[in-house]
Amino acid sequence: MKILMVCLGNICRSPLAEGILQHKANEERLNWTVESAGTNGIHIGESPHHLSQKIAKQNGINICNQLARKFEAKDFEKYDKIYVMAEDVMTDVKKIAGKYFNVQKADYFLNELHAGKNEDVPDPWFGEEDGYIEVYDLINKTCDAIIAKEVIKKN
Repeated sequence: MKILMVCLGNICRSPLAEGILQHKANEERLNWTVESAGTNGIHIGESPHHLSQKIAKQNGINICNQLARKFEAKDFEKYDKIYVMAEDVMTDVKKIAGKYFNVQKADYFLNELHAGKNEDVPDPWFGEEDGYIEVYDLINKTCDAIIAKEVIKKN
């Protein structure tokens, strides 16, 4: 299974989601590859935001080696599932993907917690550390739901 997490800049939300889900998949011995990208391309080649790194590290997850990259249309050919972090990100993904957009593969990340609600993961970019903690907790809870669903399928 190949999963792509997508937010705007690929330095706050999606790197956390990549790190958390990959960590949990590894713990469950799932043969998953989890990666992340951003739709705006402004931070290409940059490491995750220092507060995303700090909060992840405090929870035993190292995301400091990740580097931001831009989402591309061909990602729909490469990944089995593409999770977007917010409505504006979904709009950008559809625009970038064009004819490659596949509604069967793309979904709002939080739909794993609240099916069909298409809720946004808050963007902590302009906030303080407590915002990153809240986002970490929400992403962690959602990753637990994704893993639980897969474990049930396996058994």
